[in-house]
Amino acid sequence: MKPAARAMAPCRWLMLLYQLPSQPAYLRTKVWRRLQSIGAVPVRGSGYVLPTGDEAREDFHWLVGEIVKGGGEAAVCEARLIDGMADAEIEAQFNAARDEAYAMLIDEARALLEQDAAPAAAVARLRRRFDAQVALDFFAARRREPAERLIRQLEERLAPRAAAQGDDGRDELIGRVWVTRERLFVDRLACAWAVKRFIDPGARFKFVPAQGYRPEPGELRFDMFEGEIGHEGDRCSLEVLVDRAGLGGDAALAAIAEIVHDIDLKDEKFGRPETAGLFQLLKGVCAPDRPDEQRVARAGAIFNDLYDGFARGTA
Repeated sequence: MKPAARAMAPCRWLMLLYQLPSQPAYLRTKVWRRLQSIGAVPVRGSGYVLPTGDEAREDFHWLVGEIVKGGGEAAVCEARLIDGMADAEIEAQFNAARDEAYAMLIDEARALLEQDAAPAAAVARLRRRFDAQVALDFFAARRREPAERLIRQLEERLAPRAAAQGDDGRDELIGRVWVTRERLFVDRLACAWAVKRFIDPGARFKFVPAQGYRPEPGELRFDMFEGEIGHEGDRCSLEVLVDRAGLGGDAALAAIAEIVHDIDLKDEKFGRPETAGLFQLLKGVCAPDRPDEQRVARAGAIFNDLYDGFARGTA
């Protein structure tokens, strides 16, 4: 009589196996950064793994495409540990990676808690970074809870300030349709980015001719004739928007507003070294045949990177 067949345990892991060419050199860094961004961990030089699932399959699928496109070789396989290494060891690697990231957030949260009034934008940025780590925290790393507790303390501190500043005008900026002149360029692109990132992530935009437009109920015009938000004195529209929304305490955002001011008003008031570079980038974004929706999206990515760079430098 034959012995009963042993039931095979389900595969817990997806493993990416790949080999990269020596050139181009940047491909190795690009692949490594992508692996970090999706939360994959290395397994003793054999490859990188993720817990099996549809999202992991899609992440590895796109990475395989990038590797092959760059002249490398790659394959994804389902993996089941049989001997030499336990599932718990791989789980520990995932947790170690997340705990390292949470530790940085904990340090930053404690530093903000020591301030008399932590900037709201800095707290919001910390929350976004925490949420990004949670999305990669497959096995509930131990530092997740203390990190969340500290960030929640910061947010609770902000609540009374927000209530006390209820007349700062921010409430009236949420849920509006933002209207501006079509064929967006520097100041209007910066305003659209600031609205989406700091004021109302669900904001809708409308791009209209420069003259003859009559606003509809619920619309708010910016950087256009008779607009509710626009140039005031020697300030560009972005500077006015930052002030109106109560975001003036954000040093990184203030730096971007200074750059936009010098590009838009051409008065070299702030003389920041990044001005010429951003101007050239936005000229490329605003190709004559590019629709305004695409301009906003592409400029938004540039402003996000610029803001994050300034934020790291001022943290």
